[in-house]
Amino acid sequence: MALPPKLLIQSAKFIWTTMWKTMMQSLAPGDRSGAYQRPESQFRNMIGAEPYIAEADRYVLYVGYGCPWAHRTLVMRALKGLESTIAVAVAIPSNDQGIWLLETSSESCKTVPELYQLARSGYDGRSTVPILWDKKTKTIVNNESGDIIEILNSAFNQFAAYPDRDFYPEELKPSIDDWNDRIYHGINNGVYRCGFAQTQGAYDQACGELFALLDELEVVLEQSRYVCGDRLTLVDVRLFTTLFRFDVVYYSLFKCDRQRISDYPNLGGYLRDLYQIPGIADTCRLEDVKRDYYGNLFPLNPGGIIPSTPNVSRLLAAHDRDRPFPRSIG
Repeated sequence: MALPPKLLIQSAKFIWTTMWKTMMQSLAPGDRSGAYQRPESQFRNMIGAEPYIAEADRYVLYVGYGCPWAHRTLVMRALKGLESTIAVAVAIPSNDQGIWLLETSSESCKTVPELYQLARSGYDGRSTVPILWDKKTKTIVNNESGDIIEILNSAFNQFAAYPDRDFYPEELKPSIDDWNDRIYHGINNGVYRCGFAQTQGAYDQACGELFALLDELEVVLEQSRYVCGDRLTLVDVRLFTTLFRFDVVYYSLFKCDRQRISDYPNLGGYLRDLYQIPGIADTCRLEDVKRDYYGNLFPLNPGGIIPSTPNVSRLLAAHDRDRPFPRSIG
């Protein structure tokens, strides 16, 4: 069938491009080159000293199951066995309001922005998940996922089912910190830098850095079971939640389509290995991931059509990651 007349095409492109840039600048603010710039988290307190001491049934994790940053806190909560110590409250993104709604009213709030206002009156920053909330002082302790998984790793050991599991051991901290920085920029945030790029140049740079680091990790994982050797660490937790979403969301919606994770022999097996660790699969909700990305990121998917994609059964296949490796690279 023929396209509409030339004038209509030109007018529609102008209107849509103008609206798209306006929405993208609000959704994912960019710099002058069109590269996405993730805003800094505003609540960065830790647990351990007054006023935030470790207590059972005092703190709540507010999460969205589609969000990779929130997902890593759920993974760490499961790995440490803190389910009976720290409650979870679920947020769901609104596809027409552009905010997180609370699945169940909490602290007399129905939305995540209301929680932020309760914590800090007049707050005008981003209202995001995850949130580590203190029921005693009625405030947000921390909303930075990297901090929260460190807190869960060590601050509640007296209540944890697995207190001896340390995913941030002293002897590996330099390696863990280095990998965390690189993986955050190149992969965790890198997929967003691809999907939210507002210019071709910004996209090309982000995509090149993303796959260069994935290729490097493929080589590393040929030599060791986990990124820092034969021991599961915070690096693996932070990497897992991005890889879990990659083939289903980032590959197509965010234009990260040079290669799927399942096409990498080592990264693919590594993803299956982590998914099959007891407790982790229970934190993974693929349908929520698809709904939240495809159904709510209107500027990237105006039709709101959610594609039919493989289910998680593929992650239950054999991984061969428990084989002997030639050396430890911790």
